[in-house]
Amino acid sequence: MQVNLSNRQVISIAGPISLALVLPQINHMTNAAFLGHLGEFPFAVNGIAGIYYLVMYMIAHGLNNGLQVLFARRAGELNYAGMGRYFSNGLVLALIFSAAAVLVTALFVPMFFARTLHDPAIRDAAASFMRIRIWGLPFLMLMGLCNALYIGTSNTRLLVITSVFQEVLNIVLDYGLIFGKMGLPQLGLNGAAYASVMAEILGCAVAFLLLFGLRFPHTYQLFARLKPDWAAIRNILAISAPLIVQFLFGIGSWLVFFIFIEHLGQRPLAISNMMRSIFGLFGIFTWALAATCNTMVSNLIGQGKEADVLKVVKKIAGFAIICAVGVSLLINLFPYQLFRIYTTDITMISEAIPSIRVCTMVTLLSAVTAVVFNGVTGTGNTRVNLAIEFAAVTVYLVYCVIVIERWRSPLHWAWGAEFVYWSTMCLLALLYLKSGKWKGKVIN
Repeated sequence: MQVNLSNRQVISIAGPISLALVLPQINHMTNAAFLGHLGEFPFAVNGIAGIYYLVMYMIAHGLNNGLQVLFARRAGELNYAGMGRYFSNGLVLALIFSAAAVLVTALFVPMFFARTLHDPAIRDAAASFMRIRIWGLPFLMLMGLCNALYIGTSNTRLLVITSVFQEVLNIVLDYGLIFGKMGLPQLGLNGAAYASVMAEILGCAVAFLLLFGLRFPHTYQLFARLKPDWAAIRNILAISAPLIVQFLFGIGSWLVFFIFIEHLGQRPLAISNMMRSIFGLFGIFTWALAATCNTMVSNLIGQGKEADVLKVVKKIAGFAIICAVGVSLLINLFPYQLFRIYTTDITMISEAIPSIRVCTMVTLLSAVTAVVFNGVTGTGNTRVNLAIEFAAVTVYLVYCVIVIERWRSPLHWAWGAEFVYWSTMCLLALLYLKSGKWKGKVIN
């Protein structure tokens, strides 16, 4: 349970996380490809609705990222009872937060899309999609809670099992419900929403079956006290709340970006959805290494090895840049082949090429930045994460308002906003880690 600085240790944690992340991205690509063959309109709707769901998911991601820090810190200390205490109280918070997200979406999403989107057909279809899709969030949050425990205890291989069951069912149901195959009703765009919800229910069930089947509750005393521990809840929120706000800022700004893209027209929105799908798939290595950095930094501090923190961040960033270079070469060499997964419209593909060049530059920058930024998360100073995110998002939104909304610039200039965002975040995160102000941070 105590990590070291070896390359093998990094790969042993990041490898299974990569496999677990690649499956949802393959599913998203398949889902987008199915909808792309229905036409440009459902593909564009899926782009804006998918980003909205991602914003809601950030509540879960922030909570579970904070818990991952706590689990890893207790693992470094070999404090099993402390891990169980945080798990059971994290379960309570997951249920509360997911219920709030479902309620907010059910009540306000039609009004939100009506006030932000210009195309009436897109906003009506997006609202209909989200009324269905949001019901998967509680199950996704509970599955994420189990995954945070598995990552924090270095049992990352279990993430792969959960993802396999979830994503295989998702792809099968996508095909059946979108096109009306295998005796299922033809539901088009909403078929993708129903498929995702049912797959998340299965993923949650598998995650908890593994939890009990491998006796995690016994080993880590997960349910020793079912009554809420308010001190533990306060500690979880002290770490997680800044991360939740940070992720809501980050992905919320991306939602604003896609809303501005929708103002440019249906085709730029469809192209941007293709871009999100392709770069999401190839970004899995970056995010797996970032999650690894978070866990290893927290674990090393728990062992009292603060002097090794910058070493491990540098080591993992090196792995990330190597992966990013390989991905960027692949995308730039075979852009037409990749985009033909979604559409046979050569004109649309040609219009996307300049944006691809910009996004591959962003891929290189974000690879290093995500690792460094998650190194800050691993120190437990999540308020600093929030401050960095706020600064980066502010610069990002100023760029979006001027370049996209006011100047109506070409799409590749719009995607330049990502370069501005990651540059700001990288600079601030590096300055903080090198300052050493994180040393001595105690997490109760």
